[in-house]
Amino acid sequence: MVRGKVRMRRIENLAHRRVTFCKRREGLLKKARELSVLCDAEVGVIIFSSQGKLHELATNGNMQSLVKRYQGDVVESQMQNRALQSQVAQPGIFLVREEIDQLQQGLRSMYGGGAGDMTLDKLHTLEKSLELWICQMRSTKVGHLFSTFLLF
Repeated sequence: MVRGKVRMRRIENLAHRRVTFCKRREGLLKKARELSVLCDAEVGVIIFSSQGKLHELATNGNMQSLVKRYQGDVVESQMQNRALQSQVAQPGIFLVREEIDQLQQGLRSMYGGGAGDMTLDKLHTLEKSLELWICQMRSTKVGHLFSTFLLF
């Protein structure tokens, strides 16, 4: 006998819904126990019924120790992700700081009595940086104007 495909939607009949919940809950808990035994894994399952009743399974020990372990692993994982993101961002931060320093030095030279103390290489670098920033500003301006026209 072939089973028909079950449509995933709420079961309207309360008695059928409760029977289905009990059967599927037991099936889920059975699979969790099997996974724990076969793979030597710690498994925790928490289920709240529609009436608010708690059903839980912790294969090794109790649920509190499993949740504490999970929380510790999550915190450790988040700290590792932050450290990795920091390492990845460091080169970009360094380049931005160099650009800012160059532009600030150029501004100080321009407003502080001219660019007489800057070398030719520094002046060329400053000129290229300013041209790049002007192009970026213009493209941003065009983008804003274009998006404004699209709204009308």
